[in-house]
Amino acid sequence: MVSTTDVLPDRYANPEPIGSGGMGRIYRATDTELSRDVAVKVLADRYASDQEVRARFRREALAAARLSGNPNIVTIFDVAEHHGRPLIVMEYLEGGSLENRVHGRGGCPPRQVLEWLGQAATALDAAHAAGVVHRDIKPANLLLDGEDQVHVGDFGIASAVGLASLTETGTILGSAGYLSPEQARGERATAASDRYSLGVVGFELLAGERPFAAPSTTVEAARHVTDPVPSIHGMKAELPPTLDGVFRRVLAKDPAARYSTAAEFVAELRAALHEDAGTTGWILPARATAPTAATRVARPRSAGQGRTSSRWLLGLLLVLLVAAGIGAAVAATRGGSQHGAASKHKPVTVVRTVTAPGQTVEQTVTASAPPPPTTASPPTNSSAPASGSELASEGYAKMQAGDFNGALPLLEQAVQRLNGSNSLGEAYADYNLAYTRFALGQCTDVIALLDQSEQIQGRRVEIDKLRRDAQKTCG
Repeated sequence: MVSTTDVLPDRYANPEPIGSGGMGRIYRATDTELSRDVAVKVLADRYASDQEVRARFRREALAAARLSGNPNIVTIFDVAEHHGRPLIVMEYLEGGSLENRVHGRGGCPPRQVLEWLGQAATALDAAHAAGVVHRDIKPANLLLDGEDQVHVGDFGIASAVGLASLTETGTILGSAGYLSPEQARGERATAASDRYSLGVVGFELLAGERPFAAPSTTVEAARHVTDPVPSIHGMKAELPPTLDGVFRRVLAKDPAARYSTAAEFVAELRAALHEDAGTTGWILPARATAPTAATRVARPRSAGQGRTSSRWLLGLLLVLLVAAGIGAAVAATRGGSQHGAASKHKPVTVVRTVTAPGQTVEQTVTASAPPPPTTASPPTNSSAPASGSELASEGYAKMQAGDFNGALPLLEQAVQRLNGSNSLGEAYADYNLAYTRFALGQCTDVIALLDQSEQIQGRRVEIDKLRRDAQKTCG
């Protein structure tokens, strides 16, 4: 057996074990020639003694190295052997893995989950386009850098050591919860298998537990084959029921019934989350009246808004629909609607005159037409106060009609009642209040509201644009 002081070539100094598993051990070391930290995976003794496995390990590692140019795939620097044991030298990522983030927690914020899944999807789709299947997607193989960006590691390693299925008892204890049904049956893994595993990861990140969790790994693997997909809303009530359909598809037993790309899965997941945000909708930015000097107030909304996302992967290319007509609107965008052509909202232009201290300005606002009436409207005869979502809905409807003066008090109350919920409804209400105030020539909390909206739901081009406009005039 190789001693711990001679486990790596001399070039890699001060090796420190940072992880281990059935396939081998991972060390952090210093590359003395390039003066950088690296991670080195060394194949376990029981595999290193098999010449066929060693050859396959090298082939798979070299195939994975072709993907190293992708920003969301762990970069491989070298594939070599030392004392007869194959090893892979790769970039060291200091943020740990998603396994550390989900373990023992009740789920992660949806905004963060969407960002992580989007990054992993970018990596998987690129690998699949190059003909490389991962075969072992799980939180432990989704690594994080210092900025919380996901990098997929261990491409092809499961296949290299014969772990693509349950044919070798006890070798995939950490992976059984993420296996596709075909892998659990001992069949060949495909790109669709990777997408299934990513779906399980997404389910776990949101709900805090895997969809088919069981005390025994064998039972859990079998449940992937036999059991229907559970309701994520049923497992965690605060998650919207709109997610259930997305997970039923990505976790379909038949690989052909799943999403055709990982990016499509993430896009549908994002759409489902935004559809559920309710009638607090997203009004498209338009040219607004510049605030006057008399209205330039910039009181911070709260201390410490937190670090916002450095990027919004895959882009939010979806026009957010209002929940009042969500069934019809979704059907219309996909080619059909129970209400026919009348259910499609057309943009309208409203020309209004806004009077600010010392000046009168004509303002043109472009927005979506008001949505159809919602069945979720508060009872008119009820003495109960309207909820934050209901107030936001009423304010949004007035924005769509160009009545910003009428929208203002409703949105201010909505933001006050939704504050701290960290929901998409709060994010939309924050943005809409910022937009309304700026349109009325006010600066009060506009930047702070935009920051809060971005903190909850991630970076959006609409937020960026309004923030730039506000910074020019509000200082």
